[in-house]
Amino acid sequence: MLEPIVETLAAETVATVTKVDVDANQQLAQSYGVRGVPTLVLFAEGEQVEEVVGMQGEERLRSLIERYAE
Repeated sequence: MLEPIVETLAAETVATVTKVDVDANQQLAQSYGVRGVPTLVLFAEGEQVEEVVGMQGEERLRSLIERYAE
């Protein structure tokens, strides 16, 4: 359900999106403290700035991206 929203945002914003399979990359998921799926981690200038767990609407995610896009 979240994938089409994320794909739209990747196409329409400056965000770069990477999808990670937490089952295949358990060590990476653990290093970011991922406990629930979906978890979205937002980075700005190489630093983690937000973590959002669970289904989110397009406007909420767009707002987060725009906040750090400057």
